[in-house]
Amino acid sequence: MCGLLAFFSARGDAGAHRDAIAGALECLHHRGPDETGVELIADASGRFADAVFAHKRLAIIDVALSHEPLPYADGRYLLTFNGEIYNYIELREELIRDYGATFATQGDGEVIVAGYHYWGEQVLNRLRGMFAFVIWDRQQRRAFGARDNFGIKPLHYLQTPDGVYLASEKKALLPFAPAAYAGDAGVDHANLSHYLTLQYVPEPGTLHQGISRIGSGEYLTWTPGGQIDVRRWYRPVFRPSQIDDPQRLYHQIRETLRESVRMHMRSDVPVGSFLSSGIDSTAVVALAREFNPNILTFTVGYDVPGYSEIDVAQESARHLGVTTIPTKIGPYDMMEALPRIVWHLDDPVADPALVPLYFVAKKAAEHVTVVLSGEGADEFFGGYTIYREPLSLSAVNSLPGGVQKGLRAVSKAIPQGVKGKSFLERGTTPLEQRYYGNARMFTEEEKQYLLRRYNPSVRYTDVTAPIYAECAELDDVTKMQYIDLYTWLRGDILVKADRISMAHSLEVRVPFLDREVFDIASIIPVDLKLPPRSDATKFAMRQALQGVVPPAIVNRRKLGFPTPTRVWLRAEMYEWVRHIFATSGAGDLLDLSYAMRLLDEHKREEADHSRKVWTVLIFCIWHAIFVAKTLDPGIQRNQSALLTKPVVGSMVR
Repeated sequence: MCGLLAFFSARGDAGAHRDAIAGALECLHHRGPDETGVELIADASGRFADAVFAHKRLAIIDVALSHEPLPYADGRYLLTFNGEIYNYIELREELIRDYGATFATQGDGEVIVAGYHYWGEQVLNRLRGMFAFVIWDRQQRRAFGARDNFGIKPLHYLQTPDGVYLASEKKALLPFAPAAYAGDAGVDHANLSHYLTLQYVPEPGTLHQGISRIGSGEYLTWTPGGQIDVRRWYRPVFRPSQIDDPQRLYHQIRETLRESVRMHMRSDVPVGSFLSSGIDSTAVVALAREFNPNILTFTVGYDVPGYSEIDVAQESARHLGVTTIPTKIGPYDMMEALPRIVWHLDDPVADPALVPLYFVAKKAAEHVTVVLSGEGADEFFGGYTIYREPLSLSAVNSLPGGVQKGLRAVSKAIPQGVKGKSFLERGTTPLEQRYYGNARMFTEEEKQYLLRRYNPSVRYTDVTAPIYAECAELDDVTKMQYIDLYTWLRGDILVKADRISMAHSLEVRVPFLDREVFDIASIIPVDLKLPPRSDATKFAMRQALQGVVPPAIVNRRKLGFPTPTRVWLRAEMYEWVRHIFATSGAGDLLDLSYAMRLLDEHKREEADHSRKVWTVLIFCIWHAIFVAKTLDPGIQRNQSALLTKPVVGSMVR
């Protein structure tokens, strides 16, 4: 696991940018504290200084070798890579057997670049893992960068007249952004509006104009004098099928998950696992201990009744015969850590679960270098309660259009808060207009009060409409899963998993988010994901894990490291939040007096505005750090040893 920063010169003068690249790399130190590599790359003729490759390494596999940036084919290619390829051993053997490939390391990174040499862009379809990488071909003077199937690992890019910059985190690109994008002028207002609706900034954009992200399952190419070309190489395809033998399906799910966990445990350093009270992380631990009975697990909780998962996690750990190490946090821990958390995020993500994740990752990093986690199970197997909505609304939305129109009129006449109003409204609204993911923060009407420059033409459908167009043939439940793969999963879940774990130089691996697991999950029909006469979710997965997961957990409802922000915003955090609002400098973008009213109503218990207040709070902290620069997040700037390697190519400048 690593942090990468690459620059490709449009003018063949990369040497003039080397020192600036090396300096910017240091803000990625947390991603790779073991080694630093910075190389200037000349083209094959030695006439041009084409690129600078910079890298921070967290050594996981082939610790003694696999230093990056990594050359291949007598220096024709140079690779910088973030992630893990779990089938690298099998691919390596195939490349040696079928092509006579040679290797100088025992690592997975060299398999990527060797595969690119022999298979070209098709190497992407052979990789099983999480990755973001960049390859420079000195012979063709061509950059090739790619991101994994589901967007587990990040890759940002910026194009300027000087050339193209790519980095694991946006903060490494900020020094190179045009001066015109400084201050509030550089904030992308459309994406700010989307953030206030969704609680995250949707891909491929960011909150900084000019800086974008390569999307999940996409690759990028660039040659000097040209424009960046981004294309998709992978699209997940759900294909729900009639299942004649459910028990056979359950067996396939269980064995595919078992194999995925086994592959994800390949490492030359210690591997642990997160453990909450739910089935996802418990299943990962239960399968992982088959391969390492001494695996350490980590959980987090609070002293606030109804929020802590520690007791259930410890019970599961005892049942499985593994050790769990708990961490407890309080409101003052949260306030002290939030600026650092937001700095690591790059863009605001208003998910309170970031905080417990930050502390459980910090504790895990004291004991191991890699942890397994349960992200992706809900999106793959149908785990969110809201996925049942199309089933509950079927009695209404299956009625003729004229009848639905009449019921819609009736719903408007029913007073707010009266039972049945919401049911009729939702039942007579097409899925494409009512569902845009798991998070629903501010409505369009509320944003008119909150945003200083509200633009009614910016709607969440700008994000979701192209995604719905790709899955039009699917049933409504599976459409919701597909929407979440491209919105909630990669915008919230995977951003927090990557940034918050890497904040502590900890690698998080997600065995559910595996292409083989998706292939089996994709065929499950709706009635085996969400049985019609039950409130169960992920039914097929739960059935598959009978006898693997403790009985008390198999049908337990999802909590997922809940956070008592509702309680703390009314008490210990209240004055601190008011201070952040007042000093963030975000008043030209948001009407913070409106946000203050929400906070005060919440404190007086007139309404539960905790999620809305939290959404504004996280943006204000982000603005104070990255725009107004009035808040110091307190990040320690350590450095790792610089590898001394020769410049690649015959030009040394």
